Amino acid sequence: MDDVQGNLIDYLKNIDKFFCLSVIILVLVGIFSIYSAGSGASGIGKSLALRQSIWAVVSIFSSLMVLMIGYKWFMDWAYAIYAVSLFFLVLVLVIGAVTKGAQSWLALGPFHLQPSEFGKVAFALAMSKHMVRYTPDNPVRLAKVTALGIPAIILVLIQPDLGSAAVYSFMLFTGILVAGGINRYSSSLFAGCLAMLSVGWHFLKDYQKLRLTVFLNPSIDPLGAGYNVIQSRIAVGSGGFFGKGYLQGMQSKLHFLPEPHTDFIFSVFAEEFGFMGTLLLIVLLLLVLWRIFNAGRNVRDIRVKYFVVMITAWLFFQSTECIAMSIGLMPVTGLPFPFISYGGSSLLSIFLSLGIIASIQLSTVKIFK
Repeated sequence: MDDVQGNLIDYLKNIDKFFCLSVIILVLVGIFSIYSAGSGASGIGKSLALRQSIWAVVSIFSSLMVLMIGYKWFMDWAYAIYAVSLFFLVLVLVIGAVTKGAQSWLALGPFHLQPSEFGKVAFALAMSKHMVRYTPDNPVRLAKVTALGIPAIILVLIQPDLGSAAVYSFMLFTGILVAGGINRYSSSLFAGCLAMLSVGWHFLKDYQKLRLTVFLNPSIDPLGAGYNVIQSRIAVGSGGFFGKGYLQGMQSKLHFLPEPHTDFIFSVFAEEFGFMGTLLLIVLLLLVLWRIFNAGRNVRDIRVKYFVVMITAWLFFQSTECIAMSIGLMPVTGLPFPFISYGGSSLLSIFLSLGIIASIQLSTVKIFK
C-alpha cells in the first residue's frame, strides 16, 4: 500500500499541472452551466449539478486508477477491450432503454450508461494498435484496418445514433490518415465514410431525418424540428459581446431553449457570457486538445501516437459539432459537449482516456523511464 501511495505521489508531482487545471476549469464551467440551464435552485438545476459533480468525482478517481495501471496495459489488452465494447454495443440493441427514439442506454440499477461513449476509448485503443500491425499503405492493409472499425460504426448506426457514428468515422479516417501511406486512397476512404453515414439514413427515425432536413432551412418546421435551432440562435445572439450575466439567460429560464443542460449547453453559456466568454472557453478547450495531441510527440511507441491523434480527433469533432449546431452551422445530432454537457457516460469516458493520456505524458519524464 505504501508503494502504491508513493507512486501516486510521484505521479502527481510530475503530471502536467496546467493540463489538469485546464480540465478541472472546464468541468467546473460545465457544472455551473448545468445549474443555470436547470433554472438554478428554483428548478432541477441543483439536482443536475449535484449529479454531475458526483460523476466528476467518480471520473477523476477512475482517471487516477487508469494512470496507476499505465497506458501499456491498455495497449496490450486493446483487442480484448474493444471486443467487450462491441459486446455491450450489441447488448444495448437487445435490452437497452429507448431514450429520445434511440436505443442507446443500458440500465444498470440506478445508473444509465451509454456504451457508445465508452466504446470511443476502446475504438481508439484497438485501431491504434491495429494500424501499427497493418500500416495502411496499400489497399489490402487498408481493408484490414477498416474491417476492424466498421462493426462498431454499424452497431452505433443501428441504435440509431448518427452523431456518434460520425465521431467514430472521423476518428477512423483521422487515424488512418496520420498512419501515412494512403494519400492515394484518402479520398476513397472519405467517400466510404460518407457512404456509411448515408446508409445510416435508413436507420434513422422520422424526427431524426427531419432534424437533418431543417438544418438547411429551419423555417421549414419553425414550431417543430426547426424550433430547436431557431431558439438556440436567439440565445447565442442575445448574449452580445459580454453576455447577460450568470443565471440571467432568459432562453433557458423561460424554457424556450430545449434540452439546455445537454444538447444546447453551449447556447446557455453563450447567452450568459457572450462573445468574450465563449472565446475564452474555446481557447481553453483548444489548449487542452493541444496538450493531449502533444502528449504523443516524445513517445517512441507508435501505437501511442495514433491513439493520441484519435482521442484528439474525437474531442475536436464533438466540440466543433456542438458549437456549430448551436449557431445553425451543422445539424442537431444530440452529441454532448465534452466536459460541459450533463451526462455521466460522456464525462467518465473522457476521463478514462485522459488517464491514459496522463500515463503517456509521464512516460516521457525521466524519473519514470
